[in-house]
Amino acid sequence: MRPKLSEVALGACLPIFCLLLLSTYMYAAQSALEQAWSLAAKGDRDGAITLLRTMIREKPSDADVRLLLGSLQSEAGQREEAINQLTEAVRLRPNSWEASNALGEAYSHFGDSSGARGAFERSVRLNPNAGVAQENLGAVLLQLGDASAAAPHLDRAITLLKQTSEAADAHYLRAKIYTAENKNSAALGHLQTAVSIRPDFAEAWSDLGAARSATGDSEGALLAFRKAVELNGHEAIAQYRLGAEYLRRAEPQLAIEPLQAAYRLNPEDQSTLNSLQNALRQAGRQDEAAIIRRKLAEVLHARDLKSQNALKALQINNEGSALEKAGDIPAALARYREAVAMNPDHAGIRTNYALALLRLGQWTEGLTELHGAVELDPNNTNLTVVLQDALSKAPPNLLPEWARSNVKH
Repeated sequence: MRPKLSEVALGACLPIFCLLLLSTYMYAAQSALEQAWSLAAKGDRDGAITLLRTMIREKPSDADVRLLLGSLQSEAGQREEAINQLTEAVRLRPNSWEASNALGEAYSHFGDSSGARGAFERSVRLNPNAGVAQENLGAVLLQLGDASAAAPHLDRAITLLKQTSEAADAHYLRAKIYTAENKNSAALGHLQTAVSIRPDFAEAWSDLGAARSATGDSEGALLAFRKAVELNGHEAIAQYRLGAEYLRRAEPQLAIEPLQAAYRLNPEDQSTLNSLQNALRQAGRQDEAAIIRRKLAEVLHARDLKSQNALKALQINNEGSALEKAGDIPAALARYREAVAMNPDHAGIRTNYALALLRLGQWTEGLTELHGAVELDPNNTNLTVVLQDALSKAPPNLLPEWARSNVKH
């Protein structure tokens, strides 16, 4: 697993296990697997997937084919097929750290941090000296909010990976932990190493600017923020940080452009709106500042309203739960529907609504709502199991279109 940096060409973004696998075929005669590699390297991912599927039908026990197929399907967004192929590869090669690492990378690609954690932990157990697996495990633990558990894995990865590109990621993530602990000097060292290894690492440059600013190096911070924006001007945080640094230096005219860019990229961000209206006001552009102040007021009002709606939705959801326990599922469904309309982003409320629909035999809508709940909470493995169970029990003619190709009865 990697932190999201930037999208690169297919041939450059395959997981590390694919590179290791490729080396075992460098000296062999031309084969179907090599043809698939060649298609993938040329950007014909669909052609490679088609060829590999044919190979699997002919030889289902070929773990190498399943590893490459699962990786390509993951890149293509084919979640269930990718996970199935890589899970089978792990079964076929239970002692392969590369296979478990590949499965973890697929889980991570689809936002399932819990699934990724289990796969990466297995990979590290199989080979504690696999630097990429150590980094991946540290990264997913950090995503799950367990920084204390993530730190030793990232430290181990840094030692093992030395000056490779993957080491830059590990230094970058390790710095985030130090920053959260207010150890800015330690974070600074890791970030400087990250950008020395990978000079085009925009996110690391942005964080380096923040670390330099926190340690009193305003000039160094400004240089780092400029570099981050130069490398990736489509990143709202980098633009905001550059503008805010100019504002701290009492240079509002220079602050306006990056703050306006940050506003275009993220028009609901409170910090950006506040800094932009201050920069415009200090630069004497009062009318424009007034427009941004009104926008800020609207954002704050909308945020307050959303909080109120979230609280009210929970109250209505609880009323639905009480009705359901009393056996009045139709009445409970009506309350759940109202709660979902008020707070559509709450996975728990949407789950209750979905299950009530299913209990009333409304399979198509219920499965769709349950699928939506899983997308809202992809790390909830129990919820994923509930969805799979419901899909297996649903009448085939009532399956939603998205589910028909992936369910076997």
